[in-house]
Amino acid sequence: MNANQIKQRFGIIGSSHLLDRAINTAIQVAPTDLSVLITGESGTGKEVMPQIIHHLSARKHGEYIAVNCGAIPEGTIDSELFGHEKGSFTGAHDTRKGYFEVANGGTIFLDEVAELPIQTQVRLLRVLETGEFMKVGSSKVLKTNVRIVAATNVDIPQAIGKGKFREDLYYRLNTVPIKLPSLRERKEDIHLIFRKFSSDFAEKYRMPSIRLEPDAILSLENYHWPGNIRQLKNIAEQISVIEQHRVITQEVLLKYLPDYQGSKVPVLFKEAQSQQNEFTERELLYKVLFDMKNDLFDLKKLVVDILNKEDGSALGAENSKIIKRIYKDVDDAVVGSEGFSSYSKQPPIVHTSSYDSASDHDHFHESEEVIEESLSLEDREIELIQKALEKHRGKRKYAAQELGISERTLYRKIKEYNL
Repeated sequence: MNANQIKQRFGIIGSSHLLDRAINTAIQVAPTDLSVLITGESGTGKEVMPQIIHHLSARKHGEYIAVNCGAIPEGTIDSELFGHEKGSFTGAHDTRKGYFEVANGGTIFLDEVAELPIQTQVRLLRVLETGEFMKVGSSKVLKTNVRIVAATNVDIPQAIGKGKFREDLYYRLNTVPIKLPSLRERKEDIHLIFRKFSSDFAEKYRMPSIRLEPDAILSLENYHWPGNIRQLKNIAEQISVIEQHRVITQEVLLKYLPDYQGSKVPVLFKEAQSQQNEFTERELLYKVLFDMKNDLFDLKKLVVDILNKEDGSALGAENSKIIKRIYKDVDDAVVGSEGFSSYSKQPPIVHTSSYDSASDHDHFHESEEVIEESLSLEDREIELIQKALEKHRGKRKYAAQELGISERTLYRKIKEYNL
């Protein structure tokens, strides 16, 4: 059976080479018992592929069970898949067979397999490797001969990196991968599928079928279709029911296409959003570090300005507040002064300007004073602390108030500099 016969039998519409490749892979793998992992975006029709594989296999007369792993609560998923014994948990009034026991000799389709809890993934891995499982609340090992076909729209390698999916289970399921293309990747099929849906709804609701004008067809093909075939079917049904005129213009169509941009470039929204959040956090961290560095530079310059005054021991109210704020930030970050000394060992350059009032022409003269000697922040801190302690006769409380820092910080500095 070739791809065209499969399309006709299962109602698949389209001539995209990517779609044909996926169907041909399903045809080739069907006679084997290999596990298959079907990937693709939500709404691409992944549920059709397991049916193709089952009906073309030697298991076609056996049971075919489709399980939506994301729709079963975590507390009951093990019981649903593997069964349970009577009294194994609250509400287990009778012994129950699970899907793996019922589908023995047939096929189980695990849709949204990435939603399985980690503990259930361990049980599933054992079934794939040995064909053995145990019911919930039982110690008896049972055997099953089931072919597993799984599907997901999640990037499993990324889920593995986050610890949400077992890597060994991924390799067991991904023996044969089949990727279904999105509508963005098969633009030539979009209008054809839309016409099929329109015809079906016209027959269902007993009304004339709708038809798109050429510019509307172009907009339909250029839309990014985040919901893929499911979204296309939904929009076709809305237009068929709501619009009175059966010839649809571009203006009318765009009312049903949310966030239409007219772009042919697909937008990977989730991935782009994740990268944007990552860069935002990184930039925030850099900003904090640079702000701390600037605060330290301002502190060094402030110390130099204070020492240039006639009375270096008396701190102004404004300068005291600045030093207190900077030291508080350092205390909150629990970072010692050694970590900051590596930022800059070079002294700041102090620029001054003055007027020469003695001149008859009132010329403005600029002069630049450059402090050439090495100004170590550590040495200046020691000097200021010593002066404050001498002034207040060794009383740390008053010395700390004079310096504009907390007593705890002053005590740490005294211990650090062995004063």
